[in-house]
Amino acid sequence: MKNIIRNITMVTAIAGLASCHKLDVEATTELTSETFPKTEAHFNALMGTVYTTFRNDFTTNHFFINSHSTDEAVLPFYGTDWVDGNRYEQLHRHTWNKDHGHIDYEWYYLTNLIGNTNQVLYLLKDAEEGAIKNTSIAEMRTMRSLFYFYMMDAFGGVPLDTLYGDIELKERATRAQVFNYVESELKASIPFLKTTSGVATYGKPTRYMAYALLAKMYLNAEVYTGTARYNECIAACDSVMGAGGGTQYALEARSSYFNMFSPTNGPNFKEFIFAIPFDPSTSNGYLLHARYDLNRNLGMKYRYSGSTPGTNVDPIVNQTTGNGLINNRPSGPRCTTDEYYAHFNDPNDIRNNQWLTGPQYWGTGSPIMVKTTNLGYNQFYTGGDPGGSYTYHLTLTPLGSGTRFGATSYDLGKDEIAWNTGYRNIKFQADPNSTTRNQNNDHPVFRLSDIVLMKAEAILRGGTPTNGHTALSLVNMLRAVRTTSAPLASVNLEFLYSERCRELSWELWHRNDMIRFGKFENTWGLSKTNNETYRRLFPIPTGAIVKNPKLAQNPGYPQ
Repeated sequence: MKNIIRNITMVTAIAGLASCHKLDVEATTELTSETFPKTEAHFNALMGTVYTTFRNDFTTNHFFINSHSTDEAVLPFYGTDWVDGNRYEQLHRHTWNKDHGHIDYEWYYLTNLIGNTNQVLYLLKDAEEGAIKNTSIAEMRTMRSLFYFYMMDAFGGVPLDTLYGDIELKERATRAQVFNYVESELKASIPFLKTTSGVATYGKPTRYMAYALLAKMYLNAEVYTGTARYNECIAACDSVMGAGGGTQYALEARSSYFNMFSPTNGPNFKEFIFAIPFDPSTSNGYLLHARYDLNRNLGMKYRYSGSTPGTNVDPIVNQTTGNGLINNRPSGPRCTTDEYYAHFNDPNDIRNNQWLTGPQYWGTGSPIMVKTTNLGYNQFYTGGDPGGSYTYHLTLTPLGSGTRFGATSYDLGKDEIAWNTGYRNIKFQADPNSTTRNQNNDHPVFRLSDIVLMKAEAILRGGTPTNGHTALSLVNMLRAVRTTSAPLASVNLEFLYSERCRELSWELWHRNDMIRFGKFENTWGLSKTNNETYRRLFPIPTGAIVKNPKLAQNPGYPQ
């Protein structure tokens, strides 16, 4: 985001850090161990490669793994478009294997991040002693803990390879051992992490980011280790909620809820505990949600990739030209399932507005009309003049209405009816100032609303209430700034699950939630019926096992 990316990266002074391993060669620049790092800017430059590499695939491959494997997001076929080796279908239907491209890259993405962090920690150890060094080391250990958390969540037990330069192949630690390692690393780092929020710490781990990660760990501890840790989850949540005397973080008002996800979001939002800054001018790390989620006939309305209706008034899409009109079209293949959308059942909830559904209109209230041909609108058209002009009111229909090829088809067809099937998420609004597909919206990893809901869930699951909170009061606390409906009189786990769907859609926590709530084996979407419980873990990729034969495969998958 904006200049903050440059503030936390500054990597030009150490270009090539991630690939250079010959640390004993004679220095050929002025950046020696006696001169670098010295200042806080030096330390930030050294650590920058970790943050930029983290940004690389967070909202692309990492999103696919954590959302497309659930009922939250689905990317169907459109004839021959978006087939891509069936990898999206396999994620949706839980038919992936150990050679699945996204799973392979997720392993590479996370292990590369861990390796980068190990290297930075190796270089930090010889820096001059002092508070800056201590904080920098704590920040890197916390980031490495986050990466190991993601690996533990996706793959279960993984090798604990924490020393740069150690070439010995490691066997997999158990999932419980990885859990204990991450917990100990976070606890050791917390005293040295900064406690302030704002521009200086935005995009970097603070003490409260570490507590948020601990809360997430403890909430899922029964899944990861077999032992519930709900009281510890509540204590970690209290540490975040009590920051700055309880004023450092705050829930965003209903009227400004979507501003948190806009292209102009940033450190001024007090609900953000930890976020990833994005900038459309950078070449590493892309936020492309509008490309995938925005219906391809809505580029002009939402100013996608420099699109503009110019001086035209309510132009007909694909027909009106001239007067500055630019009609770049999003790819628009991704939608949600009917099962996930069913959670948005409160008509007074502001969070409903993240969905594009039904008939679409210009800002003037006039219907958005689209020009095509008879056959282009409906590939099954059998009347006369298939190439004849056909103009229709753009209307988005539920995914369940698109099964024109039979109940088990993953193909929606290759016509306007198909492209308009499925409700679309625009929570991360298209960036009207970007002339590329990349967006300026920063992406939250931890928000206060998640902390509130985690504490409520931990109480419902048997944890001891604290600070006068109950599960009901916490859920009503959040809903007071999300809906104008009356406060709830009671709350249970099923409602809390729905509330997490409403609040945290498109924020990469839904797979984690579905597994914890026992819903990952449900039936949904385009004939997802596989209920094999071993798929709660992804397989260790073939490439990883070839490189390290000591890696044992997860149960259910062939070695």
